[in-house]
Amino acid sequence: MSALLDIRNLSVALKGGPRLLRSVSLAVAAGEVRGLVGESGAGKSMIGKALLGILPRSVEVVDGQILLDGDDLLRLPPAERRRRIGQRAALIPQDPLTALNPAHRVGPQITDRLVDILRWPRARAEARALDLLAEVHIPDPGRVMKSYPHELSGGMRQRVLIASAFAAEPALIVADEPTTALDVTVQKQILRLIAEMQARHHTALLFVTHDLGVVSKVCQNLSVLYAGKVVEDTTVRDFFRAPGHPYSAALLAATPKYTDPDGSLTPVPEAVIAAVRAEVEAAETEWQHGRR
Repeated sequence: MSALLDIRNLSVALKGGPRLLRSVSLAVAAGEVRGLVGESGAGKSMIGKALLGILPRSVEVVDGQILLDGDDLLRLPPAERRRRIGQRAALIPQDPLTALNPAHRVGPQITDRLVDILRWPRARAEARALDLLAEVHIPDPGRVMKSYPHELSGGMRQRVLIASAFAAEPALIVADEPTTALDVTVQKQILRLIAEMQARHHTALLFVTHDLGVVSKVCQNLSVLYAGKVVEDTTVRDFFRAPGHPYSAALLAATPKYTDPDGSLTPVPEAVIAAVRAEVEAAETEWQHGRR
């Protein structure tokens, strides 16, 4: 199966500084759900930002390719790149309160993208938004369209963002820890909703998370990152049966088990961290040498 998204040897660095992503390669097929897991700071969200063209100004892509439908986004003129991304990809961010503009009503925050990027008539865009709000199980979509974000609960705001992400029927959605800001009960509802929408629309999903429990429920395949480097690329089934990298095995062992609520937590062993850090440093030295 050919890849919808094909990231090849992607390196992202602070301008004039060290790399934050180190020769990352991964592929996502049409309709696939791939997890990106690792500790905080591993580079999971950075991959999504590089793909969507929303890296911080202090950060730049220094090497590699990001192929979407066979076109290298990094080689396109900026305006064309924004157009392609707007048509083919979308984001479900982790904090719905900050992601939605508090000064604007919910309706235009869904419809403007359809009008500006897809050139839909306003009436068609509004009808689409109403249908999507109903699809994500929001009661009284017409009222919500006229509401401001602060008038909605956290779970409702996240449902609005999910509806907005699916609005233009993108081929690929980056879900950047979309349940982090929600309580446990609402998290379960939102995860079920994302899985339901993904299956219904057959959308590929790049799911960024540090929660292996979420991976087991949502993803088919996953990439494990440490310090901006992919240390393992595998199926979810194989990961939980027999992780192939010592760091992956240590992450799995460190996960709290609901079957043993009184059990002590198992940190990632220092020896494993030292070994994977040496692996990363060797790759960094080789890359720096190649640039001289």
